[in-house]
Formats: sequence, C-alpha cells, structure tokens
Amino acid sequence: MDMTEDNYSLTTEFILIGFTDHPKLKTVLFVVFLTIYLITMVGNLGLVPLILMERRLHTPMYIFLGNLALMDSCCACAITPKMLENFFSKDRMISLYECMGQFYFFCLAETADCFLLAAMAYDRYVAICSPLQYHTLMSKKLCLQMTAGAYIAGNLHSMIHIVFLFRLTFCRSHQINHFFCDVLPLFKLSCVDPYINELLMFIFPGSVLVFSIIIVIISYLCILFMIFRMKSKEGRGKALSTCASHFLSVSMFYGSLLFVYIRPNSVKEEDKDISVAIFYTLVIPLLNPFIYSLRNKEVINALKKNIKKNF
Repeated sequence: MDMTEDNYSLTTEFILIGFTDHPKLKTVLFVVFLTIYLITMVGNLGLVPLILMERRLHTPMYIFLGNLALMDSCCACAITPKMLENFFSKDRMISLYECMGQFYFFCLAETADCFLLAAMAYDRYVAICSPLQYHTLMSKKLCLQMTAGAYIAGNLHSMIHIVFLFRLTFCRSHQINHFFCDVLPLFKLSCVDPYINELLMFIFPGSVLVFSIIIVIISYLCILFMIFRMKSKEGRGKALSTCASHFLSVSMFYGSLLFVYIRPNSVKEEDKDISVAIFYTLVIPLLNPFIYSLRNKEVINALKKNIKKNF
C-alpha cells in the first residue's frame, strides 16, 4: 500500500483520551465519578415514580420536574458508564456508531432540559404573578403539550446533527480529546471540511439556548418584581432563597453550554471544554434533585409517606 492510500484510510473507531493516565489519580476519579453517578441515578430515578404515585404531585410543576429528572438520568446513562469503563480499559475504544449513539442521547437530554427549564420558569411565573388564573393559563393540556414539545425538539435536534455527521469521513488522528463522544472534537478529525456541521452547531444550539434563556430571564425578572412587592419579610426571604437556588442551577447549566458550543473558535479550543463539560453532564444532573425537590415540602412529605407505607 502506498503512502497516499495509507494517509486516507478511513477511521471507524476512536480512542477517548479522558482525564488522565496517572494510576492513582485514575482510581480517585473513578470513585468520585461513580459516587456522583449513583447519587444522580438514585435521586433522579427515585423522583419519577414518586411523582407518578403521589396524586398531589400531579401538577404542571412536578410533571416538568419528573421529566427533567428523566432527561438528567438519560444524560448520565449515555455518558458516565463508558467514562467509568475507560478509567481501567487498555484501549478506550469507541466505534463510530457508538459515538453517534452517545451523542444522540446526550443531545436529546440537553435540548429537552433547556425547554423543560424554560417551561418550569414560566410555570413559576404564572403561579406567583397570576395565581388566580393559574389553572387557566397553565392547564394540564398545555403542560403535556410543552413536555411533548421538549421531547420532539430534542429528537429533531439530535437527528439533524447525526444525519450531517454522515457527510464526514475521518482519516486523521483517531484520538478524541474528551471523556465522551462530543461532536466538536470529531470535527477536528474529519478529512472533509466540517464547515456545514460547525454552522449547524452554532445555529441550532444557539437558537435553543437563546429562546429558552429569554423565557427564563423574563420569568424570573417578573417573579423578582412580585417578590419585592410582598409585605411579609419572611415570605419574601423564603421566595428569594428558592428563586436564587433555582436561578443558580439554571445559570450554571445554560452558561456552561453557551461557553462550549456558542463561543467563537469553540472547535479549535476543545481543551478548555472538558472541565466545563463536567458541569452540564455530571454536576447539574446531580444537583437538580436536591435543588428542585429536597428543598420542597410537598416532595419531602410525599417521600416520608411512601417510606412509611412500604417499610
């Protein structure tokens, strides 16, 4: 085989570089990420049946919350098991189709999360600013339509990027400098100009993020305005505490996604993305059940009730 043929041999398998090759550090990181994964799965998957079983939680807020927990579990399942396996795998290989599958479920979960968080912010706005019209403005039919819309948008968004990945061929290095199969590092390995893919990665995630961020910001600004009009200092303090924790989680989630996918030269600077990606793939799914559920009296009471009933 001559040199030109060798240079253009197509790659169908990749190596996920991951975090480190240091044996002791690998063991520590494995334990840390395994702990995060287990807590994430117990917290999120425990919340879904709790909401299904408890009739008092069959409201738009908890329907959105249950679906958010489901999508956070989907994201964790798509990424973490392979990442944990690679800490002690010799080859750390992933096939092109496994890579596409991992990105598909990751993109589905993150896109759906964006819309679900926006829907939750709007739900809180209606509940606090227009409580007398809540059941009219936030009917269960609208809630289900918004939830279905989040899943449809997630699937369509994922499919667009997966379909356009098939136009690329990979004939350069087969090492992906990441802990999961994100598409941005893949673009650097393509021997076909990925300009169209890069443009789509800017337009579609940008549109999803900008749309959902605008809804979240407007909703929380209206909520804050209403909170400051409250006469009760105690009620104002509780509402501010709840809104602050929710807004912190939302800001970390949207901020990290904006930094990775929308900033200029995002394809060329993927070395910075690994530490930021930990937030939206591992940290946020871990924190969401605690921020949105365990600080909520209705969820705590429903959890206590079910524990007493079953034990």
